[in-house]
Amino acid sequence: MRFEEENKTININGSSVLPGENKLLRIAIARLPTGTLIDISVHVFNGKHAGPIILLQAGLHGDEINGVETLRRMLENDDFQLIKGAVIVVPILNVFGFIHFSRDVPDGKDVNRSFPGRKSGSLASRIAYYFTQEILPQVDFGLDLHTGGGQRNNFPQIRYTEGDKGSQLLATYFNAPFSFASNLIQGSFRKTAHKMGKPIAVYEAGESMRFDENAITTGIIGIKKILRNFGMIEGPMAKNKSIVLTNRKWLRAPRAGMFIPKIENGGAMKKGTIIGRVTDTYAKKYKSIKAPFDGYVICINHQAVVNQGDALFHIGR
Repeated sequence: MRFEEENKTININGSSVLPGENKLLRIAIARLPTGTLIDISVHVFNGKHAGPIILLQAGLHGDEINGVETLRRMLENDDFQLIKGAVIVVPILNVFGFIHFSRDVPDGKDVNRSFPGRKSGSLASRIAYYFTQEILPQVDFGLDLHTGGGQRNNFPQIRYTEGDKGSQLLATYFNAPFSFASNLIQGSFRKTAHKMGKPIAVYEAGESMRFDENAITTGIIGIKKILRNFGMIEGPMAKNKSIVLTNRKWLRAPRAGMFIPKIENGGAMKKGTIIGRVTDTYAKKYKSIKAPFDGYVICINHQAVVNQGDALFHIGR
């Protein structure tokens, strides 16, 4: 593909975006009980010269707002001045969940378990259907921005599909502090995209309904690294060390009580060291949580009062 070639026209929901054009498009999904129309905003930046078409999306879970803010800042700062290729930006996919401060849509269904969706299905299924039909056919690669849920704070990490060279390439270009392969989940956006031959990497950082400046700035830097590596924007090609994890597990609460972490998120741990403690409220009984191997903490549960079996640390090596 020569740089001199003109980029292709992008067609979404009956609208065309020609090479060299930038447009804000809207995909109507459904109405609130009040009759207010809910639509998905799609920002299209189509470079004049041929190159990859990359999807950047956030808000698939409505309460995961760090990704929403990451893309909002990039739009505000006019960060998509493309030399070639195209970028499709969807800051909030699950608008219903976003306005209800919820992971799911009002009927309790998870949009990220509803792909590829049905035109006449549930609300979550309809959102997935229109996205699968209108957006996915246009793109070559995609980056899906998420956070931890339920007060679980993910240290910035990038996930790719095992054996999928395209998504692994995106993860390498993004260059997050941690990266690892993760399984495809039935009904997920990433699995549907994978079946369509569209490599997707998932950026996880921070926790739901709470801004995390490190998560946001790391996301912005990582996205710019992807675009620079594809030659789509100009800028320095600085690269930090990314730790590739090949073995991961959750450490769970050995008893109910108050949870006190003893290690920083993203920190290194040595086998046998105490990284947390669950204690009763009377200072009589407690259980220590020890590192089972040398490795790193990539997620900490910020819930102060926990039940036995609750996930407390996500660790890897």
